Amino acid sequence: MTRDVSHTVTSERDRESPAEGGPTGQAGTRQRILDIALDLFIAQGYDATSIRQIADGLGFSKASIYYHFASKQDILMALHFRLHEIGRDALGTIELPATSPEAWMALLDQLINQILEYHDLFVLQERNRTAIAHLHKERHVSEHDLVEEWVHSALSNQEIALRDRVRMACGFKAVMGLLDLVGDVFSEVPSEALAALLREAANDLVTPRLAKSHRVRKSTLAKRSAQAG
Repeated sequence: MTRDVSHTVTSERDRESPAEGGPTGQAGTRQRILDIALDLFIAQGYDATSIRQIADGLGFSKASIYYHFASKQDILMALHFRLHEIGRDALGTIELPATSPEAWMALLDQLINQILEYHDLFVLQERNRTAIAHLHKERHVSEHDLVEEWVHSALSNQEIALRDRVRMACGFKAVMGLLDLVGDVFSEVPSEALAALLREAANDLVTPRLAKSHRVRKSTLAKRSAQAG
């Protein structure tokens, strides 16, 4: 699974302070801190993880961590802000607001790609929601969780038929509910195959008529191909 958690806020101290841990340099050191912290926050939770544990995982002193991040909270927010960027990427191809199940599926298509590529970051978000929400409130973070805001707005939109809104909610939860299973239950399944099956399941929930029509077309084309052969 590809991991990219490099989208962080750089301070003067980050640019000027020395890096510890080899020739990878400052950016590489910062990235390694984020990688180790991400693993620990997922495995044992943000609250149960200390700066000392993160430093030990890198073979660093605590002071070396503080060269790059002022606090453990800053590390969590640096990881969390990467999801903001991913959310913007997903929403960038969608015409807002979502006024149909078809538009909703376009968002889910983007989320499926992002979830499989950045699985660990999504699991971090799901397992540490309380800590992240507390930091948002404490620091008055101005940048909202765009995907969650978009989801809430769409599902509250009474211009969309209630039946469709319920289907949209079920599709979204089905996609997000796969997070904890990807690395364990489906670890042997290639990402592309899993993405295709997840899209099929989401389509069955959100746009069942379109999904059925698509399967009929595929079956017809397969039969024609077999007959032609």
